Amino acid sequence: MLTAELAPTRSPARYVALGGAVAVVLTVALVGGLDIYRLGESTRHLRRTISEYALGPHRWVFDTAVLLLVAGSVAILAVLVARGVAKWHSVGSVAFAAWSVGLTLVVIFPKNNWAIGPSMSGSIHRFGSLLAFVALPVAALLLARPWRRDPVWGAHARWTFRLGVLSALAFTPILYAIGVNAVVGTSWWRVIPLGYVERLLVLTEVVAVLVAGLWAIAVSRSEAQKSRPEVEAQGVEAQEYKPSSTSL
Repeated sequence: MLTAELAPTRSPARYVALGGAVAVVLTVALVGGLDIYRLGESTRHLRRTISEYALGPHRWVFDTAVLLLVAGSVAILAVLVARGVAKWHSVGSVAFAAWSVGLTLVVIFPKNNWAIGPSMSGSIHRFGSLLAFVALPVAALLLARPWRRDPVWGAHARWTFRLGVLSALAFTPILYAIGVNAVVGTSWWRVIPLGYVERLLVLTEVVAVLVAGLWAIAVSRSEAQKSRPEVEAQGVEAQEYKPSSTSL
């Protein structure tokens, strides 16, 4: 039977967390590489959304990058849940899972090709994007909030919380554009430079996932027993952090 002392070196959780973080970094490298490659041609493509790549010859790169992000996110969440940082049925965990579901829909259903016209695939793609963009800030904020004053995990929690706030702020230009569309009637994607705004939003949210991944790595290596902070306002019951054979 595994013990707490063996957890830092022999627990699979450490490798799962490291793999998740590496997958997130590879996502940034792949998408960033596409943008840099296209910059050699023109900067105009940066005004288009990232998912525009799925309509061209670089679709396999885009799909691979997003699926790596999905896999990395699932791995990170699994470690955080297994190590007692979150409960699998908590709102934060569900929101983190919803982020992964939204990204998966983005891959399965490409965006509208406006040279052809609107499609069901494009509508589902838009829903998946919205689900992912909204769910990640919620997940980061709720997963981090109970731990911000914890003497051990407080620093990790505060950074995760800050990135959740930044992610929410990065989404506000899109909300503004939708509001303008509702009031004035201007197409919301013409109100703002959507490609630039989306890239800022995606970068902020991916960094939030990476920060959560660093937290998962730290938790997976910990020897000491930690106690979950009590959050009376949320009705969260305190529980002891005990790495054991039931953990990843």
